[in-house]
Amino acid sequence: MELNITTLAERPELEGAMWSMKDLWPEFTLNDPVGWSHYGRIVAELPEFVLVATDPGGKVVARALSVPFQLHTKDRGELPATGWDQVLLWAFSDRRHGRVPDTVSAIEVTVDTSALGQGLSAKMLGAMRDNARRLGFSEVVAPVRPNGKHLEAASSFHEYAFRTRESDGLPQDPWLRVHVRAGAKVEAVCPASMTVAASVEQWRAWTGLPFDTDGPVEVEGALVPVHCELSRGYAVYVEPNVWVRHTL
Repeated sequence: MELNITTLAERPELEGAMWSMKDLWPEFTLNDPVGWSHYGRIVAELPEFVLVATDPGGKVVARALSVPFQLHTKDRGELPATGWDQVLLWAFSDRRHGRVPDTVSAIEVTVDTSALGQGLSAKMLGAMRDNARRLGFSEVVAPVRPNGKHLEAASSFHEYAFRTRESDGLPQDPWLRVHVRAGAKVEAVCPASMTVAASVEQWRAWTGLPFDTDGPVEVEGALVPVHCELSRGYAVYVEPNVWVRHTL
């Protein structure tokens, strides 16, 4: 599919259509408080880091969000164990304090369900790399959400993250494989990249599951089980991601 990929700064009129795309994100992921409170700020304050793709008919079929932040400092340096949540917090803290960013972190690449299976995610990743380079950066990092891990939520995340195919040595996970083919290096697991804590009633509404016993609960779309504390009335999902690094 031929795509027209622009920044939201160039085409702000696409914002509504960008958010109206049909996607496969599980509802609970939309209730991470760090993401929920910062997504609007990415669009409002960093539109040059938001990419929107339209098809030949002008329909919005993909989006990609990223943020600039300061990584190579005395107090940071290492990619954080708290992954996705942490880079959002760092990015907007850096803006508030006037710190000059040196790295771009991917936040999201999403393809409309009508356009899946056509290689659009790889094109959007390539466009994100190109956009970061255009803006003067030499590095893009990404807390990757492996898109095959939910099929085996109970298995070891650390083992899965570094699992490769015998045929070519590339990652077994399809989304990690796209990053590596684009030139990224798989670096580390960030074990607490996103945290969603809510009442058992909220989890029941999001998932349709009973959440009626203490302990791990496998939820559709979750990369690891959700921990339920029924006797205390809440459940917590702590999602691990995989840090990859793209040198531009």
